[in-house]
Amino acid sequence: MRLLVGLPLNRKIVMKSGTTVTIVDCGMGNLQSVANAFEAVGALACIARTPEELSAAERIVLPGVGAFGHGMTKLREGGWVRKLEDEVRGKGKPFLGICLGMQLLASVGTEHGQHEGLNWITGEVRRMVCVEPSLRLPHIGWNDVRFVHSDGLYEGLGESQVFYFVHSYALNPDDGSVVSGVCNYGTEFAASIQKDNLYATQFHPEKSHRAGLAVLKNFARLGG
Repeated sequence: MRLLVGLPLNRKIVMKSGTTVTIVDCGMGNLQSVANAFEAVGALACIARTPEELSAAERIVLPGVGAFGHGMTKLREGGWVRKLEDEVRGKGKPFLGICLGMQLLASVGTEHGQHEGLNWITGEVRRMVCVEPSLRLPHIGWNDVRFVHSDGLYEGLGESQVFYFVHSYALNPDDGSVVSGVCNYGTEFAASIQKDNLYATQFHPEKSHRAGLAVLKNFARLGG
């Protein structure tokens, strides 16, 4: 399947459900797999190549892989920060951050130095500490996530599910009430957050089979 810039992946889907999700393309995420996963749950996935395209978005997704500082540089140089502030913080559009997209919500990231984040979630992104000798970083693979909040992204998923992770750093929010799911990898860390219209996962729902697709489907329903 070929992604079309600013265009839906499947016009028939939007006629049936009216659910649209706009994925930010600032050069730091696997857009193809994220878009395909949303399409698999019946949503209409669009790719925003420029910040201006977010004006028409109903729900916004920021996927990301790589280092914190590089990610923030991409957002700033591409002019995304102010537009995301307007559309997500100002207009209250549902927002989903994935992996690095979750970490960038923090006030500060400490990967390869100290870098300012979006500061939507007060807290710091720090390198994980593995107290068990058998555990290594990066944290790669499947791990159980226990849900603190059973609504939002986790509606209908019970008390826990297994998701796929790839990371060495984690967001440590100052306010623990924003944590919606926790995972234990030698030590417990925030696997997801939920605050007002902000949702984010440290794991990759697009790579997490049925449970991950259920998370994306729940997000696609938000505000719709």
